[in-house]
Amino acid sequence: MELKRVVVTGLGALTPIGNSIPELWDGLVNGVSGAGPITQFDASKFKTQFACEVKNFDITNHMDRKEARKHDRYSQFALVSADQAIADAGFDLEKIDLDRVGVIWASGIGGLQTFQDEISDFARGDGTPRFNPFFIPKMIADIASGHISIHLQML
Repeated sequence: MELKRVVVTGLGALTPIGNSIPELWDGLVNGVSGAGPITQFDASKFKTQFACEVKNFDITNHMDRKEARKHDRYSQFALVSADQAIADAGFDLEKIDLDRVGVIWASGIGGLQTFQDEISDFARGDGTPRFNPFFIPKMIADIASGHISIHLQML
């Protein structure tokens, strides 16, 4: 097997302590905690009232609302952090060989918000099995990397 070199030229991050690499680094250096009150759902019945959520993230600062509705929150994070990495690298996608560039993005699981929303809507419905046509495409774990590839035209 021939070993090939890989160079990391750009980074992106959406984290509980910063929504960019400079914010993340500043938070790490200054010992900022990412913990805070749970805001993504009603946690009033839970004993634990805090979590490490991504804060101050508004997807409409990055894409229009109609496009955002096609993506689960984790895919939105993936697209924004990939754009940050490409910008951080200083790449002009019009001038580089896209066969020699890649974005590495991973998630252990994805689409949980979509899954919860769809099941909740189904349970509240009239019993007729109806799901949003984007249900599966929004929640499969590897869809975020697919969206990045399409968005950056690295097909």
